[in-house]
Amino acid sequence: MPHFAAADGTELYYEDSGSGPAVLALSGLTRNLRDFDFVAPHLSHVRLIRMDYRGRGQSSWTDPSLYSIPQEAADALALLDYLSLPSAAILGTSRGGLIGLFIGATRPQRLTGLALNDIGPELTAAGLADIAAYIGKRPAAPTLEDAARALPKSLHGFANVPHDRWLEMAGHLYAQGDDGLTLRYDPALADAFRAAYDPSTPPPDAWPLFHALPDIPLALIRGANSPLLSRDTTAAMQAARPDMLFTDVPDRGHVPFLDEPEALATLTEWSQRLP
Repeated sequence: MPHFAAADGTELYYEDSGSGPAVLALSGLTRNLRDFDFVAPHLSHVRLIRMDYRGRGQSSWTDPSLYSIPQEAADALALLDYLSLPSAAILGTSRGGLIGLFIGATRPQRLTGLALNDIGPELTAAGLADIAAYIGKRPAAPTLEDAARALPKSLHGFANVPHDRWLEMAGHLYAQGDDGLTLRYDPALADAFRAAYDPSTPPPDAWPLFHALPDIPLALIRGANSPLLSRDTTAAMQAARPDMLFTDVPDRGHVPFLDEPEALATLTEWSQRLP
C-alpha cells in the first residue's frame, strides 16, 4: 500500500489516480480518504490525490499535539513534494477546507484552486458542540448494520438517503472488532480538538485566511441544513468573493456526500476552471 514519510518520519497513507489537473482531496476531522469514494468516479477528468491525515485511516498515530491544522497542512505539502508536484488544487471537506485556507494564506504559490465542502472561516458554536459530543467515543452500536441505522439520527439535517449509503458510511467510519465497533482514528484526536476549540473562549478567527486567498478558482458546497456553516457566514463569503461558485445541497447537513447533482455540477464547473 502506498505510504510516504512526513518530515518527522510519520508514515502517511495516500492514493493517487487519474490524469488531468492535480486535485488533492482532504477529508473531515475524524474521517479518512474514503470520504471521497462517492465522488471519485465523477472526477475521472482530474488527477485525484487523497491522503489519510496522521492518526486517521491507514496512517500512523502520533503525539496528539501534532493533530493540528498547521501540521496537517505541512503533511499535505510534503505529499505534493513527494509526488513532485509544485502545486495542486484542494477539495476540502470540513477540516480539509480549513487546511486549504491555511495553505492558501501561507503558501499561495502551492494552491491552484480551492473547493470547500460545508466549511468556512466562521463556524457555529452549536456545530462545534456537536463534534465535541462524539469525538473520541466508540459508537454504542455493536455492528456496522446497527451503526448504519443510527447514523441518520446522529447526523442532523439529512433526508432521502438510502440505507445502503449509510451502511457504506458506517464502514468508512468504523471497523468491526470482536467486541464491537472501533474508530478508524486515534481517540486522542479528541484532546487536540478540545484544546483548539475551548467552548469557554471564542473560536479562532479564520476570516484573515479567507481574505488572503489568492485569485484562484473557488467553490463552496454547503449542506442546506448544515449545523456548522451558517447562511450568514455563507453570504459574507459570497460578498467577499463574488467569483466563488456556490450551491446549497438540499436534504443534507454536515457534510454533503459530494455526488449529489448540485454538488457535482459545481465541482465540474470548478474543475474546468483549474489551470
